[in-house]
Amino acid sequence: MRLTRTLALAATVAALALGHAQAQESDADKDWSKVVIGTEGAYPPFNFLDASGELQGFDVDIAKALCAEMKVECSFVTQDWDGIIPALQNGNFDALVASMSITPEREEQIAFTNKYYQTPPAIAVPKDSDITEATAEALAGKAIGAQTSTTHARAAESYFPDAEVRQYPTAEEYKLDIESGRVDAVVDDVVVLDEWLKSDAGACCKLLDTLKADPAIYGKGIGIGLRQGSDKLAGMFNDAIAAIRENGTYDEVQKKYFEFDVYGE
Repeated sequence: MRLTRTLALAATVAALALGHAQAQESDADKDWSKVVIGTEGAYPPFNFLDASGELQGFDVDIAKALCAEMKVECSFVTQDWDGIIPALQNGNFDALVASMSITPEREEQIAFTNKYYQTPPAIAVPKDSDITEATAEALAGKAIGAQTSTTHARAAESYFPDAEVRQYPTAEEYKLDIESGRVDAVVDDVVVLDEWLKSDAGACCKLLDTLKADPAIYGKGIGIGLRQGSDKLAGMFNDAIAAIRENGTYDEVQKKYFEFDVYGE
């Protein structure tokens, strides 16, 4: 019985490996007239679901602009952040446009396009907080909230080694905990925090400071994730990113959300 189970498991693994190899091969062979794009849908103002359940945000509008530039038909699906890379690898969608940083660890799992934006991380605290500076000493012994499996969670652990970093499945959950006093600070993208602090829900808190983006943690900026071997699709996206930066479409999109150039240096 054990041998039968072992053989069955081996056959399953081999079948999955073959399917993955075939998927990678088909990536290169496709004409890419249709592209399925995955995003989280829970990270405003970059990607989120509005009151009617429609996907909105900078990531979504940039993806639509890139699809128009590439002259391809694009559709969107949402996926929880924790499983977003496996979902891409398994073929649930073709491209990942979800504010994901290009890091060496992720590049071992998936491919990336060139960056399409790059903004710094920041830290927010309650308005009545006794924390006055974003230093390791000032945050020692404090509880810091961040979204799990993100560069911001890694940065919080690295920048504030003597703090307790609590990780949450979504950004909305750490916001609820700082609003209720269960954490002392939160770390995320400065744009995400700024957008929240301008809302009624963020009335509890203030921006303490921006943080230097350590390249060892934050990588090369925010890119579009692709399955490894998707060289053709990567080239299409890279050409389209350069084109919308050049023809003014990028500026038109970002002005809907920001008052500055989020592309970075």
